[in-house]
Amino acid sequence: MAGDPEAFEAFYRRHFDEVTRFLARRVDDPHTVADLVAEVFLAVIDSAHTYRPALGSETAWLYGVTRNTLLAERRRAARELQAGRRIAGRRLLEPDDVARLEERIDAEATAREALHAMGELPEGERALLELVVVDQLTLTEAASALGIRQGTARVRLHRARRWLRRAPGVVPPLVMEGLR
Repeated sequence: MAGDPEAFEAFYRRHFDEVTRFLARRVDDPHTVADLVAEVFLAVIDSAHTYRPALGSETAWLYGVTRNTLLAERRRAARELQAGRRIAGRRLLEPDDVARLEERIDAEATAREALHAMGELPEGERALLELVVVDQLTLTEAASALGIRQGTARVRLHRARRWLRRAPGVVPPLVMEGLR
């Protein structure tokens, strides 16, 4: 894909909305969402050679790239915050771009609240639960995105579900029905 602009464009068009939704669930600033979407697709170009269809779907691989990009951004922001520096160099967005991103961020507010409430879960269980329940990946795809075995993913999902049953209000009851 790195050497084929048409293949990259098709991939980009196919997955742009998914990546934007994924990030809008986790980030509430439209400028940061726009920057991260761009970073994700730059990372896709750089790491396209690492995709192995036998290990999972391109969507699962892309969610792994997106998650790693988001985690790298959070680490970078935390370092800057600790050092007391301000974030500089944000790309200026047109008012229409900001309005569209704000709408998408608003549409994902409930999911962001649920993700925030799930913050009590250990990282591995929370990340798997996000990918399966919020992002609607299969267990196989989620395991691939996280770079873990399916058996490990099953155990983590079981633990996360057990935690959800003890934490009313995090997930609506109808969604809980599908988790049993």
